[in-house]
Amino acid sequence: MTLFEELKWRGLVKDVANEEELEKKVNAGKMVFYWGTDPTADSLHVGHYSSLVTAKRLAKAGNQFITLVGGSTGMIGDPRPTAEREIAAKETIIANAEKLKKQIQRLVDKDTKFVNNYDWTKDVGILDFLRDVGKYVNLNYMLDKDIIRRRLDTGITYAEFSYTLLQAFDFLWLYENMDCEMQIGGSDQWGNLTSGVDLISKKLDKEAYAFTMPLILDANGNKFGKSEGNALWLDEDKTSSYELYQYLINSSDEKIEEYLKVFTFLTPEEIEDVMKKHLAKPEDRFAQKTLAFEIIKDLHGEESFNHAMEVSEALFSGDVSKLNEKDITSVFRGMDSFDIDKDTNIVDLLVDNEVVKSKREAREFISNGSITLNGEKVTDTEMVVTKKDCLFDKYLIIRRGKKKYHVGMYN
Repeated sequence: MTLFEELKWRGLVKDVANEEELEKKVNAGKMVFYWGTDPTADSLHVGHYSSLVTAKRLAKAGNQFITLVGGSTGMIGDPRPTAEREIAAKETIIANAEKLKKQIQRLVDKDTKFVNNYDWTKDVGILDFLRDVGKYVNLNYMLDKDIIRRRLDTGITYAEFSYTLLQAFDFLWLYENMDCEMQIGGSDQWGNLTSGVDLISKKLDKEAYAFTMPLILDANGNKFGKSEGNALWLDEDKTSSYELYQYLINSSDEKIEEYLKVFTFLTPEEIEDVMKKHLAKPEDRFAQKTLAFEIIKDLHGEESFNHAMEVSEALFSGDVSKLNEKDITSVFRGMDSFDIDKDTNIVDLLVDNEVVKSKREAREFISNGSITLNGEKVTDTEMVVTKKDCLFDKYLIIRRGKKKYHVGMYN
């Protein structure tokens, strides 16, 4: 397969502008292209990862990758399908942009170039912008963009409406100043990408290129990388390798081959081999483990993957004493916790904090050896829990049965 044929095989191509010539240049490794993201947060999340991996594939084949952090577009906000984004403070946008640059630099090849569109838009006056950009963009063309059309009934601000002009201006600037001929992005960006292609055609009488990648969903139709309504961040301090491992290991069998194609650098032959092993014994979740290894290794390194496995094993065995304090805060992040402000009898502690329903049930669980405290089995119903029983003088990890964990924090 050629490079572009492989991208299609992996399910990474949805919409394409000027496909025939684009394919030739991409396959020849002759394309300068860019992918951009707005600094609406101080970290990328897993939803960005498919685009970033696709950009890395193109770069590995010799194409020149430019990463754009939208310092100016981030101050406006790309229109959402339902309501206007909350505009962040300028200082926050600038700080986030710097953090994203450092994060992406760690994840991509050293030859990747970085730009911030604030650098070329901050001194552009409104009259110059309207003459140099607005003059070439037809209003009916803008109204036909999917996101804008969907927002017309509920209302869209002029700032949001103008966003596509800013992104088109980015493409024009990169084309003129860095020989950038192609933009890639998620499928929700197609309207913005084609605005840039059209502006370059009208203003410069030159051909530019673009393609989008489809939205990656889980088996329930939700965006990949959403865990209980929260994004999984690429920053390990925001989402630990253990949390990422748990999300990936629970990927559905019906989606796992798609994820291996999209998110890993395994060859088609290697993916075929993984799936053969997986289908022979699906209960071992070999494909899911392979996916988790490949993604976490790429994001955080093999050592972080190994540590995630160790944490997972510690929780499975109940030996939580092996966890460090950082592990505890990440493993039990988002879990209901309770405060302990005094020495308390174990039975009362279990009942008062709804680990069990009654004192009778608490005694039964203790008698059956089904309650552990920081990895140690509780056998005495008269035990008094004190601060000295806590891990790191703070955490009290109660395990009921094989899987049910509760966390107390001693004040």
